[in-house]
Amino acid sequence: MDRTGVKRALVVLLGIWGITRLVLLLFVLKVFVFPGADVTTDVSVIYQGWYEVLRHGTFPLDDVTWQYPPAAALAILSPGLLPFLDYPTAFFVLAFLADLAVLALLLYTGLRPGRTLRGAGVWVLGVPLLGPTVYSRYDLMVTAVAVAALLAGARHPRIMGALVGFGAMVKVWPALLLVGAVRRWAWASAALTAGAVGALFAVAMPGAFSFLTFQRDRGTEVESLGALVFHIARHYGWHGEVLLNYGSIEFLGPQVKAVSTAALLLTVLAFGWLLLWRLSAVGFRSHTLADAAFTAVLMFTVTSRVISPQYLVWLVGLAAVCLCFRAGRMTVPAVLLLLAAFVTVLEFPVGFSHIVVSDWYGVTLLLLRNGLLVAATVTAARVLWRSTVTDTPVAPFPAQATRTKETPVSS
Repeated sequence: MDRTGVKRALVVLLGIWGITRLVLLLFVLKVFVFPGADVTTDVSVIYQGWYEVLRHGTFPLDDVTWQYPPAAALAILSPGLLPFLDYPTAFFVLAFLADLAVLALLLYTGLRPGRTLRGAGVWVLGVPLLGPTVYSRYDLMVTAVAVAALLAGARHPRIMGALVGFGAMVKVWPALLLVGAVRRWAWASAALTAGAVGALFAVAMPGAFSFLTFQRDRGTEVESLGALVFHIARHYGWHGEVLLNYGSIEFLGPQVKAVSTAALLLTVLAFGWLLLWRLSAVGFRSHTLADAAFTAVLMFTVTSRVISPQYLVWLVGLAAVCLCFRAGRMTVPAVLLLLAAFVTVLEFPVGFSHIVVSDWYGVTLLLLRNGLLVAATVTAARVLWRSTVTDTPVAPFPAQATRTKETPVSS
């Protein structure tokens, strides 16, 4: 793309980002009312309640909705950096700044040789598709850390590892970014950082790892893939319940435990596939690190007992990094993900009442959204396998082959 084209693309991207983010801020600040459930109560009620406990030096030990690693406390406490604003407003401003940081990283990367601005385009369009929920959860902040880690990975494995380790102590899933890392320093740095952060919180604040028990006891959330079994079964005589349980709306009743166990088994199978891929892959290119991370998090999300709307912001960020690489092949999964994001905002918050009662409109929305996520997962896995295993000739000395210009090692 020539300079004129680049300038035009930057103006368009920045213009769309500015307009859409202003609209998001107007919604979360309740200048305008977004249809459906009020998504900001998580900030004004739950997060602010945790803030009052955390700032006194302890975790909310008696609150089963606290299901996060210890460094999540930093995200909850971060609005205290803006004492001139009330807690919810400060949180929304920080979410906005995290969004801006991701855009800046993607634009900087996209302007480098061999890169493209498509990744920034995915971020600019994907975030507002999720509606005001994206500014009402701390997942956007975690995604910013993950994006920075992946973009640092190729040249700075130690920095990548440190960011991954820290991110994992905020919300676990960034640990999956290491799936495609081939340099030992990335793994060592991640382990050291996670260990240091975990130890610091364990010593300084009681109950740092109580979240492990609360996560273990969760059931099947109504938006998950497994929940479709019960949404349909309710129309044919299933007599379970839909209740607020462990901080989310879940199914409780006959066979729920079996479906939750099946979800865990699917997660184990997904990790098994990732291990097989890692042992089989021979062609690690500059975009492989991001492709593997995107695929791994897709698998984790789809097989989880919970698929909350904010999970998709993780995937949008990872898809954006994948499309920063001109040679990347994750365009189709990224498009499927953007479609899933649009359907997600239709089911939550707009149509969540239909999900709770399992009417056919709600079931259709879930079938479509989860179907798109499954399709994106299968497509991404196929692309990753073909680009690193079946379409890559095996060299006599793989360790040396990965150092060639044609197949540069990604962290």
